[in-house]
Amino acid sequence: MPTGIEVTKVALDDFKKIQRYMLLAKEENATKTYSELKEEYLIIKALLQVSGVNLTEIDKIKE
Repeated sequence: MPTGIEVTKVALDDFKKIQRYMLLAKEENATKTYSELKEEYLIIKALLQVSGVNLTEIDKIKE
């Protein structure tokens, strides 16, 4: 059974990856892809916030 810190680490890794893909999709003007990624991004962001992670420094998507 994973610990809270392990779950948070996985969520942080996913958050970083999703942000990178979102920035690429935006650069390529892939609006449908960006929209789908944003849904995942918001879910992971909410999970991290509930876990007490301060996203101020690591959140590159400013919307």
